[in-house]
Amino acid sequence: MAFGNKLSRFFGIEDDYEESEGENQDSVNYQGQNVVPFRENREKNGGLVEKKIALFEPRIYSDVKTIATKLLHGQAVVINFQRMDDAQAHRVVDFLTGTVFAIGGEIQRIGDQIFLCTPHGYVVEGDLEDKLDHDNF
Repeated sequence: MAFGNKLSRFFGIEDDYEESEGENQDSVNYQGQNVVPFRENREKNGGLVEKKIALFEPRIYSDVKTIATKLLHGQAVVINFQRMDDAQAHRVVDFLTGTVFAIGGEIQRIGDQIFLCTPHGYVVEGDLEDKLDHDNF
């Protein structure tokens, strides 16, 4: 056993790392996010390709890093800003607008304080704002 491995075992780092690798991250609520899987119509290696939409309720501006990382890895994101003050929410939307522009994606408002960010290749059909306005009358 190498010295580095012995040191890692002494501090318990190696054991914790192995346990965390085996966890199913799809079912874990990570930093206030939920992950919702959906199936895409394209087949890959005889099965359906699974893509995911991450749901976020950021509370502070620094949460934007996790959201942007999901987008950069090709994952769609729904962000609910109800738990964030308006000034910080505007900063997050500005940051994410730049992120989706850089990856050829889109950002859409789908509710009063809810936004959908999609990377390139996602198709969103319909317009919820028109439907919500129509239902209010």
